[in-house]
Amino acid sequence: MSFFDKFFSNDKKEDLDKGLEKTKTGFFDNISRVIAGKDSVDEEVLDELENVLITSDVGLDTTVKIIESIESRVARDKYVGTSELHQILRDEIVGLLAENNNKDYDDYVLPPVPGNGPAIILVVGVNGVGKTTTIGKLAHQYKQKGHKVVLGAADTFRAAAVAQLEIWANRVGCDFYSKGMYTDPAAVAFETTKYAIDNGMDVAIIDTAGRLHTKFNLMKELSKIKRSVTKALPSAPHQVLLVLDATTGQNAIEQAKAFTEATDVTALALTKLDGTAKGGVAIGITDTFKVPIRYIGVGEGIEHLQIFNKRAFVNSLFGDEMKV
Repeated sequence: MSFFDKFFSNDKKEDLDKGLEKTKTGFFDNISRVIAGKDSVDEEVLDELENVLITSDVGLDTTVKIIESIESRVARDKYVGTSELHQILRDEIVGLLAENNNKDYDDYVLPPVPGNGPAIILVVGVNGVGKTTTIGKLAHQYKQKGHKVVLGAADTFRAAAVAQLEIWANRVGCDFYSKGMYTDPAAVAFETTKYAIDNGMDVAIIDTAGRLHTKFNLMKELSKIKRSVTKALPSAPHQVLLVLDATTGQNAIEQAKAFTEATDVTALALTKLDGTAKGGVAIGITDTFKVPIRYIGVGEGIEHLQIFNKRAFVNSLFGDEMKV
């Protein structure tokens, strides 16, 4: 048993394996088709592999990077058998994830906070990606670790957004701060931060508006919210978490582009991996934007938001016969 296996529980592993089942099945069925009847990795195999990666929503630029690296290895080693292809792909994906600061966390840790005070997490993302649900599940994980948590309802323009967040706060058993519907989101963010400070909270998770009308309006709104939080606590926000829906594939990459241009996104949460065969988008997004994936959603249950661990992800995707 490896050091890693001691800390990644069987329950978490089973949830992750189940969550990635559709991606794994589609991905490896296609690879098996590519190498059928082939003895070595030649130009035809690489062309077909490129198509497999693109159709798995890895993304064009990331796919080209992977293929070029495999080409270099084939040229260097002179002969690479198709039996080695899975291990080579595994190595390349692990390398990409490591390159983009995807650290292997074993448990939920608060973002680093200079000095004393609460960790302030701003959560951004368009409506419908599972933003509010992700906030609720994240709050639950922190509560389970004994942290004092407050949820701030700064998504004040979407019908029922405030009510939904309050339901999650009650379900989790954490504090809730709201000024109601149609109020200034920046004011809510400021006052939630002050509430967290005044009431000795360990973490404040602030929901923000999920509208994506134009990049200009998005940038203006998010910048205002961020400034208001910083005014309340100069070191904040300590994390800006972008929530993306894995089932949307390449559209998730377009959303990531808009949000990373509008604000300083520091981490990603990828939801609904269990409902899609497009799990390869996780590789493409983190490689394209150089932002680490922090959380992944692998089911509907409250425990099904997991810390992203690149070794667990790759081992689950490729199977346990060749652990990294």
